[in-house]
Amino acid sequence: MRKVWLLMVGSFTLGLDAYVMAGLLPVVADDLGTTVSLAGQMVTVFTLAYAVSAPLVAGLLSGVRPRVLIVAALAVFTLGNGLTALAPGLAVLLVSRAVAGVGAGVYSALSTAAAAALAGEERRGRALALVMGGMSSGTVLGVPLGVLLADHTSWRATMWLVAGLGAVALGGLAVGLPDIPAGPAVPVRARLAALADRKVLPIVGVSFLGAVASLGLYTYLAPVLASSGGVGDGAVAPYLWAWGIGGVLGSVVAGPLVDRTGRVYALVTGIVLALVVAIGAVPLLGAAAHPALVVWGAAGWAFQVPQQHRLLALRAERGTVALALNNSALYLGSAVGSGAAGLALAAGLAPEYLPWAASAVAAAGLLLHLSHRAPARPVGAGSDDTAAAGTRRA
Repeated sequence: MRKVWLLMVGSFTLGLDAYVMAGLLPVVADDLGTTVSLAGQMVTVFTLAYAVSAPLVAGLLSGVRPRVLIVAALAVFTLGNGLTALAPGLAVLLVSRAVAGVGAGVYSALSTAAAAALAGEERRGRALALVMGGMSSGTVLGVPLGVLLADHTSWRATMWLVAGLGAVALGGLAVGLPDIPAGPAVPVRARLAALADRKVLPIVGVSFLGAVASLGLYTYLAPVLASSGGVGDGAVAPYLWAWGIGGVLGSVVAGPLVDRTGRVYALVTGIVLALVVAIGAVPLLGAAAHPALVVWGAAGWAFQVPQQHRLLALRAERGTVALALNNSALYLGSAVGSGAAGLALAAGLAPEYLPWAASAVAAAGLLLHLSHRAPARPVGAGSDDTAAAGTRRA
């Protein structure tokens, strides 16, 4: 498991980079002499590059040893962030964010698969939780520190911090990551089949809807709290910490639960149900929404661990591609959710109603999950719950 911790450092840096830019938009726009809306396109570019690169590279280079690809992806990610810190204008900034997004997407997909391979079947859940915990920790701990650094120096210093952390992770993985056997080459027909696989799409669809509801709404948490509870801008930080702490706890606890119980399908059901209730309770609780935020953060980050576990139980020639599709769904869901919420607010919807809309989206994800009871089957085995139970008996 010590090798998995190296992968977690890279995931922490990804989590920081993915979410810190939203907090830096005004200062970036002011420094580059552009508008906030145009500067915001760097988040869109990063997200789209991330979403497209993950399944594409995972499929096209599936026969290459993961260690080579992981190190190369982190190098591209680090280079992209260095270019961001040096960007003299908007055009270079957008290109650099696309480069960083490509590296992040490939690293995210391959690092989760590598973590599962290094840990073995009996500790797969814990390994996935560590990598996901790195992402959530990067958001919870890294984003406030990155914004604070930008406030006292400049946004470019924050991007140099991201690039520096990426370089540290790159050096550690280049030296300490063991060689992992490459998976079987994935034919074009198999890659396309994964896009229409009736076992893959429902799982990925639930991940997408969960991200629309959870990560999309998080972008507008401040106006939601101001509208429903009268929480001013200067008092939002404790609520953000409540959400983030819940996210870290959820992503860490989910892995042992998967390994111990083996009831992956049931865990997803309970977690998504908790997400529906917690998000819907935020406007009702208003200024006292801290407990709901903890549950929301925990559920939002935790449910990807059993989701990834289910996808990795698919047939070997599709497992990595399916995992990459799931990671893409998370980022696309975040972009769609925040974009839709922004349009709704621009159209005149009161912010306090956004959580109920997000809760409805999460409920749709729950219905999609419940409508596909049969989980994915690993090679030569039964359902993922059955296979996990067999592992425990062994």
